[in-house]
Amino acid sequence: MPRRDQIQMTDAEIRGFLRTRKTIILSSIGRDGVPHPMPMWFVADDDLVVSMATFRGTQKIVNLQRDPRVSLLVESGREYSELKGVVIYGTAELSEDTDAIIASLESASQKETSEADAETRAAMKESIRKSASKRILIRVKPDRIISWDHSKLEGAY
Repeated sequence: MPRRDQIQMTDAEIRGFLRTRKTIILSSIGRDGVPHPMPMWFVADDDLVVSMATFRGTQKIVNLQRDPRVSLLVESGREYSELKGVVIYGTAELSEDTDAIIASLESASQKETSEADAETRAAMKESIRKSASKRILIRVKPDRIISWDHSKLEGAY
């Protein structure tokens, strides 16, 4: 069996991996054609559609309005045998739906605040609601996904 096939994650494994990660690298295409990678908090639904929100005037939004093609990267691991990752290629859709923006930000922040006390979580939600009108939602439905999990090699490199 080719090594690529050995380390590829199933859709269920990809979903589980994305649920455990807080930050994704969103790469948009700059005016000069050079990739513009930026870290983003994100959530992924069961169909592996990734949602994230950012302020409206950012360079990534300017890039996406010009050319909505993106790649997304989530990775983990320090040693070769621990390396895991997912790359998602797709087209970004932008939305000004305030409720969807709030829902995305709240879901993404829960990855950070799941162990925080109720007062901290409430303050985070209030902050999100206050800034939602200044933000825009980015949704990426996967066109193609590449994944790897080197732990599946069980030490055979």
